[in-house]
Amino acid sequence: MIHSTPYRRVLLKLSGESFARQGERGISMDEVVHIARQTVQAVARGVELAVVIGGGNILRGGSFTAGNTAIQEATAHYMGMLATVINGLALQDALESLGAQTRLMTAIRMDGVAEPYIRRRARRHLEKGRIVILAAGTGSPFVTTDTAAAQRALELGADILMKATRVDGVYSDDPEKNPHAVLYNELSYQQVIQQNLRVMDGTAISQCLEHGMPILVFNYRREGNIERAVAGERIGTIVGTPRPGDAASPPAAG
Repeated sequence: MIHSTPYRRVLLKLSGESFARQGERGISMDEVVHIARQTVQAVARGVELAVVIGGGNILRGGSFTAGNTAIQEATAHYMGMLATVINGLALQDALESLGAQTRLMTAIRMDGVAEPYIRRRARRHLEKGRIVILAAGTGSPFVTTDTAAAQRALELGADILMKATRVDGVYSDDPEKNPHAVLYNELSYQQVIQQNLRVMDGTAISQCLEHGMPILVFNYRREGNIERAVAGERIGTIVGTPRPGDAASPPAAG
């Protein structure tokens, strides 16, 4: 049964950490299946869904070379891209075990396990109702998967970029350290940049600002939240394009 959704096409950004239990590394298939189940429920609403995944649960290229002179930084970034492919394979099998049709596409060619990312082909898969998993970032070092998500959202004509996190949205401070941190319902791109809020990296925010791509930051760990986000329910923090009925943007911190 197809349910209504305000979005035709969505880009969902998942961190590598979402594939592991909190405080742990590696892949927990319980966590992956939890995400996959929510994702399948969201797609049942009729939305076209592409997923960009990180690899920090396995290896984060940007921090791997800290104190390590034996590996060049660019090499470490490529290693991080390969970690996202491992996550992509796990997510693909989890989704297909639930009956979803998928395609795993990578920015670095590895024809034995995935299709190469080609924009027109990816769009066609989406039009056919397949969940498209996009791995290996942009294929270039020194670029985060946040930036890859912004770029793919723009390339594929997504209506919104949704970033799944472990907290309820964007706060004025780290809510795990500051119990008085304020959860924002709505922010402008400029407020995110000026206040250095932890939404996505600066390049990703700048790309979304330049092209008017709205960002929704929400807590994927709450059961059903991916489906609620796709349905347009008021959860999390919207950056860039206000939702009807949302409160006015909070003032910039003084």
